[in-house]
Amino acid sequence: MSHTNWQKSSFSEGQGDNCVELAAVDHGIHMRESDEPDTVLRTTPATLRSFIRAVKAGGLGHII
Repeated sequence: MSHTNWQKSSFSEGQGDNCVELAAVDHGIHMRESDEPDTVLRTTPATLRSFIRAVKAGGLGHII
């Protein structure tokens, strides 16, 4: 994989290798856990935006 500019939330500072990292790549978003850097999920900005809205609204409680 070419050089990717991974970013993690400022809320993750001091958490060691237990962080979700995001990177904008081409026309998509790549996501990974910092402790599993070779496993990368790919999505679109619109899908990630919908997911974040659902999480904030508590719409995914049935999954847990």
